[in-house]
Amino acid sequence: MNPMACTQNETMWQKISNGEFRSMVESLTDQQAADLSAAYGTLNYKPLPVNIIRGQNARVWDQSGKEYIDCIGSYSATAHGHLNHAIVNALKEQLENVAVVSRAFNNAEVGLFLHGLAEFCGLDRVCPMNTGAEAIETCIKLARKWGYTVKGVPADQAEIIVFEENFHGRTTTIVGFSSEPGYKAHFGPFTPGFKIIPFGDVEALKAAITPNTVAILAEPIQAEGGIICPPKGWMTQVRELCDAENVLLIWDEIQVGFYRTGTKFTFMHEENAVPDLLAVGKALGGGILPVSAAVGKDHVMKMFQPGDHGSTFGGNPLGAAVALAALAEFETGDYSTRVTELGEKVIAKLKAANLPAIKEIRGMGLLIGIEVHESVDSYAMSHALVERGILTKETRKRTFRLTPPLTIEEDLLMEAIDRVIDAIKAVS
Repeated sequence: MNPMACTQNETMWQKISNGEFRSMVESLTDQQAADLSAAYGTLNYKPLPVNIIRGQNARVWDQSGKEYIDCIGSYSATAHGHLNHAIVNALKEQLENVAVVSRAFNNAEVGLFLHGLAEFCGLDRVCPMNTGAEAIETCIKLARKWGYTVKGVPADQAEIIVFEENFHGRTTTIVGFSSEPGYKAHFGPFTPGFKIIPFGDVEALKAAITPNTVAILAEPIQAEGGIICPPKGWMTQVRELCDAENVLLIWDEIQVGFYRTGTKFTFMHEENAVPDLLAVGKALGGGILPVSAAVGKDHVMKMFQPGDHGSTFGGNPLGAAVALAALAEFETGDYSTRVTELGEKVIAKLKAANLPAIKEIRGMGLLIGIEVHESVDSYAMSHALVERGILTKETRKRTFRLTPPLTIEEDLLMEAIDRVIDAIKAVS
């Protein structure tokens, strides 16, 4: 062992023990912070050259004090803005009592959370988890058990239909049914039982259903896939097809739920598109903690019996208190009208700029994708945005997403769009 490394470690631990962690953070330069991650972390992320140390609503600051407008919103996780006052207060209050206990015991905070989330979603029961991927895995297990014990599918023959360009998480089961080669390479073998078909194609869906089909799993809008919207009426058609064929409908609203597209959930843009199972997360944690859940109807949720499923941290009192505060903010604020109107203004402003570099603008509410032509250097555009104090990244299909906190001030949002337009002009 390098004696110097040991001394440095002991110094670091002593400083943290003495309550000097914040001063350590603020003493690091932006480059030093990047170097630490590069030296000690795995290389599964390639961050933009920004070291964020402070945030408030839709603004964040780096170590040098430069201000940025957050237009990615942690992939919808900071829907309430950074450090929402009411949610932070709920966190602090809960920390004065208890933070984590096992689901082996009852807990009032968790009970209130289960009741509140079920009521918020208009469904019957909740299975609390931590991450979006865990919520999806929970839905998969519920659907398969329902298929075997209720529908009568032969053992180990259950099929779930998914869609090209999907993104449901990064576990080995989930990446196994991705159509993105980079998510799958060198991670096999993969879990069988999934059938991939084109997104938004009802006829392809009809043809894919067999007697062994137990569920259809889809994002109402494919966020990670490039803000891809299905044809109007597709969600209702999927629901009707599920009813006709005795198949469960699972909507993944982890990124697109909680008023991101202007309605409480994106499936609510159409009539009669209510799912049997709903996967939620990201914004449910109020931008503070990882909180997710599978929410659903009684006839599916009652499949789980003691020992079937669980999570050490899923359904902890601290997460429950934070999630309830996040839901209360949604329920007591006029998010639907505000998000819808702001989204329409953003799209109108971008279209009015008439930029030749833009191939297409897609989205609903504050889930907006700007797809640029192949002639545009998307790497240079990412850096041009950072230089202008705009934080967002390219997703698949050369699309830059605009998913700022839903609480962003209108004038700040319009200023952000001006900067985005300027960045596009600069690189095209």
